[in-house]
Parts: sequence; C-alpha cells; structure tokens
Amino acid sequence: MSRLRRQIGSSLSNVVDTKDMNQIKSKTGNVYESIAIISKRANQINIALKEELHNKLEEFASHTDSLEEIHENKEQIEISKAYEKMPNPALLATQEFLDDKVYFRKNEEDLFS
Repeated sequence: MSRLRRQIGSSLSNVVDTKDMNQIKSKTGNVYESIAIISKRANQINIALKEELHNKLEEFASHTDSLEEIHENKEQIEISKAYEKMPNPALLATQEFLDDKVYFRKNEEDLFS
C-alpha cells in the first residue's frame, strides 16, 4: 500500500463536516488565501491518486482484446471500489491545512506591491 493511501485511510471520514472559517483564516490572515492553498493541495492529492490508480489498473489492461473478449476482473473491481471509498481530495487538503501539514509561503513580490 502506498504512503498516500495509508495517510488517507488513517482517520479522515468520507463525510463532509463544517469547519470554522476563523480557524482557516487564522493560518494566513485571509480566507481567500487559505482556500487557494487548500485548492492547490487538493489538486496535488488528486493528481497523485489518479496516477496511482492508473498504474494499478494498467496491470489489467489488455490492448489486444476485442469487445467480446473483455470480461469482469474481480481484483480490478476491488481496487476501483477502494479508491471510490476514499475521502475527497478537498477534504484531505483541508484537514492537512488545519493540522499544519501543508507548507506554503508568500511570494515576496506580493508583499511589497
């Protein structure tokens, strides 16, 4: 199991729950900056998950099969179901942000403009 899947499956629920906007704002001083950081991290997580899933499913791909020869593969279905049950990348990114697991910095040009 990959490091990302272990991290994801650890303690985060699949259910969306409300977050305190003041807590999110307190990390950067601006709600919009915090949301931008969370969204960039969510995109990173999403890309990593997609790559991992495609790599696992690539093992089952057969490029010579015709439409009639394609059949159900139980392992492939189980892998897909496991990834479907994972929390949304936005939920993961928000939790990482609130737990101070996301590194971010302000661009110095933005500070002086």
